[in-house]
Amino acid sequence: MLKPTGLRWRSNRRLSSALAPKSSDMAKVKKKLTPAQKRAKKAAKAERQRKYQWVFMNGKQVRIKRPPTVDGMPVDQFIQENADPIWLHQNELWELMPVEDALFGPEPSTELDATEDEDGLPF
Repeated sequence: MLKPTGLRWRSNRRLSSALAPKSSDMAKVKKKLTPAQKRAKKAAKAERQRKYQWVFMNGKQVRIKRPPTVDGMPVDQFIQENADPIWLHQNELWELMPVEDALFGPEPSTELDATEDEDGLPF
């Protein structure tokens, strides 16, 4: 079995001791945030939560933009509840326009309805 020469062995030993971390280098002191930094961090987090939401796609959690809302309700629902027929017509949203039966009026009664008795017999 061959032993390394004295010079080489010592240099490897010095190299390995230089790469090993010292006990004083092990624990890094974490600096505390100032109150202004804490406020900025909290405001940024609140802004991110307001703009984005977390969903699962392909088994992974991803962040996507939140759908737009008006007064806390989806835009489509807000339009259905608050839009008038003129605005719906101008924006070509005819499928949302209410159908009014008042335009056609109630169906007039026929003479057969008046002559029928309680059993539904016409005589």
